[in-house]
Amino acid sequence: MCGARIEQLVHIDTLNAFGVLSYLLGALSFLVVAGLMLASWRGHIRGIALIVAAGFTGLWAAALALHGAGMHISLVGLYLGEVVQDLCWIVALASVAGARAHRAVKLVSIFIGVSAVAAAPLSWLLEVFEVFYVNGTALLSRAQLICSMAGLVLVEQLYRNSTHSGRQSIKYFAIGVVAIFAYDLFLYSQAELSRAVSLEAWNARGLVLAFTVPLMALSARRTPDWSLDVFVSRQAVFYASTFLVVGAYLLVTSIGGIYVREFGGEWGRIGQLVFFAGAGVALAGFLASGTLRRHAAVFINKHFYRNKYDYRIEWLRFVQTLSSTEDGEVKRTAARAIAQIFASPGAVLFLREESGEFIPAAAWPMHLDDLPYLAKVSGNEDLPAFLRKTHWIIDLEELRVAPDTYSNIEVPLWLLDAADLRVVAPLLQVDELTGFICLYQPPPPFELTYEDRDLLKTVGRHVATYIAQEDASRKLAESRQFEAYNRLTAFMMHDLKNSIAQLKLVVENSARHKHNPEFIDDSIATISNAVDRMSRLIEQLRGSNRVERAETVDLAALAHAAVARCRARGPEPQIRAESGSWVRANPERMIAVIEHIIRNAQDATGEEGRVVVEVAAHADAAELSVNDSGCGMDPDFVRDRLFRPFDSTKGAKGMGIGAYQAREYIRSLGGSVEVRSTPGIGTSFSFRLPRVVGPRGSEERSAATVLIE
Repeated sequence: MCGARIEQLVHIDTLNAFGVLSYLLGALSFLVVAGLMLASWRGHIRGIALIVAAGFTGLWAAALALHGAGMHISLVGLYLGEVVQDLCWIVALASVAGARAHRAVKLVSIFIGVSAVAAAPLSWLLEVFEVFYVNGTALLSRAQLICSMAGLVLVEQLYRNSTHSGRQSIKYFAIGVVAIFAYDLFLYSQAELSRAVSLEAWNARGLVLAFTVPLMALSARRTPDWSLDVFVSRQAVFYASTFLVVGAYLLVTSIGGIYVREFGGEWGRIGQLVFFAGAGVALAGFLASGTLRRHAAVFINKHFYRNKYDYRIEWLRFVQTLSSTEDGEVKRTAARAIAQIFASPGAVLFLREESGEFIPAAAWPMHLDDLPYLAKVSGNEDLPAFLRKTHWIIDLEELRVAPDTYSNIEVPLWLLDAADLRVVAPLLQVDELTGFICLYQPPPPFELTYEDRDLLKTVGRHVATYIAQEDASRKLAESRQFEAYNRLTAFMMHDLKNSIAQLKLVVENSARHKHNPEFIDDSIATISNAVDRMSRLIEQLRGSNRVERAETVDLAALAHAAVARCRARGPEPQIRAESGSWVRANPERMIAVIEHIIRNAQDATGEEGRVVVEVAAHADAAELSVNDSGCGMDPDFVRDRLFRPFDSTKGAKGMGIGAYQAREYIRSLGGSVEVRSTPGIGTSFSFRLPRVVGPRGSEERSAATVLIE
């Protein structure tokens, strides 16, 4: 007797544990779907009624799980929880039914639910005032029977009065609600017959609730007039389905193992171990099978989603693949980005050349050298002409069987003979055919649907634009290299032009002054200066890293030397210079800068005008300014064009880099440049350089202002 009693207690404890897990699973399922519905709710009353019903069912299932784990719930609390749950689903059904259910049926059903809820406090009052004693268990079972029948009648009204398309959208919801009410009808019918609730049936109810959740979520997804936009990703459905299938497999395996052990006699235990090991190996093989995973994904896409692809996931992966491009791999990466969307094992990319021919440009994962049968396609052949005209996706398998579908076009023989090639898709930039891509046969099951075609057209346009942008970037880089070369040439020509101008002046005056010793001295100095310039230019062209020689020089003396070089042109420059304006600079380079500024002033000033060079020494800086009474410049020109390299107002005579070179050199010495100009009045071009201490003995030199007319 004692052993039988212990076995009975163990059985009861096992059932309680199963009940706790059962209701926890039901609670978690309904709370998750209620959360998804709430997150996607768009304000309609039907949606909130469903959210409340699902949410309360989840909370009540959680309370029953806690009750099974030891938390006490009174009979009144149990009664109220059960009937309020039924009332929530009745109100949700009435809301969803709308005009599809008779108004009287809805009102009666809601009245029954409200009456069942009100029966609890009413029976309590009757007991308190000792009017009538109500059997709580009997009241619970009968109220639940009435509410369940009212709910089933409402479901029947909803489904029967719906149109064909309406039934397609609500059928899963109807099945789920029928399962809830039908199970309660069965549970409490048994309670009425046996005068007690079946413990096994009570504990299994949580699982029944969990089984109804996917049906309701699917209906919420398919019924837009509920004002819900429930989305569960394909990955979540796939892994949840895998989890359920594996769980069912393990359950069946466990039952099979118990059967082998019980009926295997002496070899039962060994048979059970062998059976479990074999089942484990088989399960691992199933989970590792790529074919089974693809079949499962196709099944989920067909039966649970309107679209074949999760476009958010596919587009993110597509963009990520394109952004992972390495140098020189742009076209190959583009082919891979398209192929991986369709799980294609390979792709070949053809691009149009300037000649109009389409040549193989890239292949993935193989290389073009591995595909000797590929050949270029003339732009006048049927294939590119058809793609250019129709923008169609060509299914080579369909083309081989029914060529009339594609206007009986002639395609290259190597393309038809390659049995592993399946799809040809155009690459369009706007409406211009820039290439096409050939995809290898994706693994089965694969059927080229309208979604595949639309997606291929979209990514084809994106890839065409992407390749065009890459090509434009490459050409821009090349043009920048040519621009750098042209800049170097321009700088070289500028220095040559100045040197030639000096030598030309010597040649022009040699006939008159060749017997003048002073002229000979000036000529030798000019030629020496030109040689220095040419030598420095050659060193720059060779890429010499020699640091330019900087000395402590008197800015006034350099200004005198520059003025002397410019006296041969009119108007002859005047100079007012304070000696002792010591700065750090390369003497020849600084003289060339000052000379350029003076010559620009002479070019802008007529023969009757004036050009004055002034040098002043301040406390911490030496300042040189060249003032002219020429045509002047407007503020926009000074701000936007004066120092822009290769922008000259002198036409073919100017290179447009002198002012730029002068400013950059002054800045390299730590100085600053300022230009003030007024159209019709003149211009003042000045710069300041940091002043330094002069050589020993320079303080004794006169600081008087020197005027040379």
